[in-house]
Amino acid sequence: MDFSTAEKLYERLRESIPKKQLFENVPMSRYTTLHLGGPARVLCEIASPDQLNAAFAAARELDVAVTLIGNGSNLLVKDGGIPGLVIHMGDQFAELSAPVPLPDGRFAITAQAGATLQKLCNVAMDHELTGLEFASGIPGTIGGAVYMNAGAYGGEMKDVVSHVTAVECSGKNASYEIGDLRMSYRHSRFCDDEELSAITSVTVVLTKGDGETIQATMREFSARRREKQPLTLPSCGSTFRRPEGQFAGTLIDEAGLKGFRIGGACVSPLHAGFLVNDENGTAADYLALINHVQRTVQEKTGILLIPEVRILGEDAPIHNV
Repeated sequence: MDFSTAEKLYERLRESIPKKQLFENVPMSRYTTLHLGGPARVLCEIASPDQLNAAFAAARELDVAVTLIGNGSNLLVKDGGIPGLVIHMGDQFAELSAPVPLPDGRFAITAQAGATLQKLCNVAMDHELTGLEFASGIPGTIGGAVYMNAGAYGGEMKDVVSHVTAVECSGKNASYEIGDLRMSYRHSRFCDDEELSAITSVTVVLTKGDGETIQATMREFSARRREKQPLTLPSCGSTFRRPEGQFAGTLIDEAGLKGFRIGGACVSPLHAGFLVNDENGTAADYLALINHVQRTVQEKTGILLIPEVRILGEDAPIHNV
């Protein structure tokens, strides 16, 4: 996106979105849990469906590519940044409903896409509703969790989601029941739909449970994470998908790669499935580490590890000296 188009986009967005929610050339390191990545040429924070529609309309009008992000917990942005429009759905688009009783005795909670999974888990726990314990501690937003069917400890979002609303980049509103979402391991229909769609709300359905048991289960999962995962270091969680019948972390460990470093990026000595940015690394460092891990594990086992992290943006330009 050239300078003129970027300025036109910014001014067009200003017609519907407050200036305090618009940014130019903002480092994506502020918006990812890896704490790295080049700048977003234009970024807007979304606070309502109307603002989302306005942002999509401005991008259509100027033929600008759109990238949607939530908490950035599963994103790797390259050092050259993102040249189009980045739409951030975060804590300004994060309302949750109170639990609504259903005729079958279960309860429904509807959340805007920018709400964190932890916020939803806390509401469920406060109302003694079970089914979301597995998600406690996952650092993503609800929209992002549905997009990739996030899961842990034997549970997945597809186990609790009943209904999703979305807005297509064309401006069309869409509504999906669970059977329409094509949710499978780290996948939903939003991953491969030809037209970009922004999830706007998610409804989960939970059952009444024992409050003490729910709290104890969430505490146990949190303790496991603290014990086994490098939670204090910048990462994107598990970097690779789980190969069928295997665990990526185990394969990386057995390949002798724990602690292996390229620049500021390192295979965590605590959990080999986590690649961490522990010394102010660049996206180029992290990508090189991913490639080295893939190549080494494949040479030793014949298994090609597939990244779970979404890789966005452009490489940094090369400057001849």
